[in-house]
Amino acid sequence: MRSKDYGDDVLAGDWRRPRKGTIPEIAAENGLVAEDPDSGFCGAVVGCDKSGVTLEDRFGKRRVFPLAKAGFLIDGRPVTLVRPSGGAPGGGASGQGVRRSASGSIAVPGLRARVAKKSRIYVEGVHDAELVEKIWGHDLRVEGVVVEYLEGVDDLPAIVEGFGPGPGRRLGVLVDHLVEGSKESRIAAQVSSPHVLVTGHPFIDIWEAVKPSALGIAAWPSVPRGVPWKEGVLAALGWGDDVRAGWKRILGAVSSYTDLEPALLGRVEELIDFVTVPEQL
Repeated sequence: MRSKDYGDDVLAGDWRRPRKGTIPEIAAENGLVAEDPDSGFCGAVVGCDKSGVTLEDRFGKRRVFPLAKAGFLIDGRPVTLVRPSGGAPGGGASGQGVRRSASGSIAVPGLRARVAKKSRIYVEGVHDAELVEKIWGHDLRVEGVVVEYLEGVDDLPAIVEGFGPGPGRRLGVLVDHLVEGSKESRIAAQVSSPHVLVTGHPFIDIWEAVKPSALGIAAWPSVPRGVPWKEGVLAALGWGDDVRAGWKRILGAVSSYTDLEPALLGRVEELIDFVTVPEQL
């Protein structure tokens, strides 16, 4: 996941800026996504002790960093990571008074959604849209970004052309199963506008971006070729054959970004960055 130092015009009231220039202290709890500004290494916390904090990036690479004052970026802002005290998630003595949204960003009290920007984020289906809304809905309302869903990406080049991207009208597209050699990767390669970012996660379906541990299962089951993936998963897990009910069960088990795989977290944050950073008109 990439953190960026957003320009002053992006966020209403500059709400991510520490008050009076103070650097907030944040408990380095497992799943918290942070960036080392010196190396650019960004990943989720997978361990923290007196010797430092361990971050794991989306490729599974791990690095240990010292718990230096103002040593990390979260949401593009400097923070000091501290050892968790065993208190409430994201809190402890150092985190008291800081409310965080489901995505891990600092929550805006009394938020009213901003007028929607011309820029948009497109996702493949209704399940993708519902998951993005549940975790990043607060952030998107702060930014004034609307998420719309498509029914697949087979016609993506025509959809992009119809959107009419340009300066101040950016489009971000989240694609399922965007891996080398896939049909989705070949379609994405047809989009070349500098005002469009097509990115995606490696999972066959957005369901798979939910960590198995959040659902109380050991792993997502393998589905034989020729069997519809969702139906195959439901059958293997013994959850019946109602796809809508299965998705409701999965979505209900997700409460924050810590329930999602880093490979999805990074891509959604990247899209939000892309459609909210001001362009030179």
